[in-house]
Amino acid sequence: MREAGELICLGIESTADDFSVGIVSSGGEILANIIDAYISPDGGIHPREAARHHAEVAGKVVAKALEVAGLGANEVDVIAFSQGPGMGPCLRTGATVARALASFLNKPLVGVNHCVAHVEIGRLACQMEDPLTLYVSGGNTLVTAYEAGRYRVFGETLDIPIGNCLDVFAREAGLRPRPGKPLGALVEELAREGHELVPLPYVVKGMDLSFSGLLTATIRLLRSGRYRLEDLCFSLQEVAFSMLAEVTERALAHTEKSELLLTGGAAANKRLRSMLQEVAREHGARFAVVPRELALDNGAMIAWTGLLAYQSGIRTPIGESYVRPRWRIDEVPVPWREDARGVFRPFRP
Repeated sequence: MREAGELICLGIESTADDFSVGIVSSGGEILANIIDAYISPDGGIHPREAARHHAEVAGKVVAKALEVAGLGANEVDVIAFSQGPGMGPCLRTGATVARALASFLNKPLVGVNHCVAHVEIGRLACQMEDPLTLYVSGGNTLVTAYEAGRYRVFGETLDIPIGNCLDVFAREAGLRPRPGKPLGALVEELAREGHELVPLPYVVKGMDLSFSGLLTATIRLLRSGRYRLEDLCFSLQEVAFSMLAEVTERALAHTEKSELLLTGGAAANKRLRSMLQEVAREHGARFAVVPRELALDNGAMIAWTGLLAYQSGIRTPIGESYVRPRWRIDEVPVPWREDARGVFRPFRP
């Protein structure tokens, strides 16, 4: 039952292959979180095809979310949507649906940064106050923490994200996703059967990472036929995750945060989890992984972050609700965190 004075937000996520609608209360209760994913035959993402999928399923996903939440559309107080970063055609479809709902229902609209939303739903789900966050997915790889009014980036990929690196290698190896088994999970399965650590490029530049050379080298060795696929999967994971652990550890030491949060689609990998758990242990930090249903792209994270923004006075007029495919996390003011402690200290390697 809805509490007196409680706000309800409907959030729309559409940055990539998932079209999702979440409904969340200002008390932090997730009332609904419905996801309908576009699946291509080869396991990749075709932006226009994904956008077409989103347009086709939008109505039924919104209706299903309201049904699960037990609410009528007019009982929603705020409409939020993923404004960026992401794939342009997919973002535009979600924004169009959000504008239509906000206009028809005469409700305020709030554009949400997708990366900020991953951090905020993680803070809520894992009950963390001020974590350093490693966000790893098919579209993003970065280390971020709150300092002086924004989420600052303490390290990021200079080319491709880790999730994309693993997916491209998997497709090159002839692997195909199965229900409940995305490409990254198939690489992880094969890696457990690997034993030989094959020499591969380890590229950390200051606090940033580069995965393109690592991917190219691994594919070249795969085509050479000199090594077992299991050993290449094992080696690719070990090198890539060691790079991530190094950058995360240095950021943790610099920021002196007492919490370490792992989120994003690649957060499901148990080997990566074990490496970061050891990093946290060595620095006396509490470690947590966002639950899978909230670590993947989802509408609940957009709804929750939309509520935080709305309660801090942020609104997105319809005329300014254009999408921002390259919207960086460190460009977004986060006024709801202004009471957080800490002084920003620029990192100098």
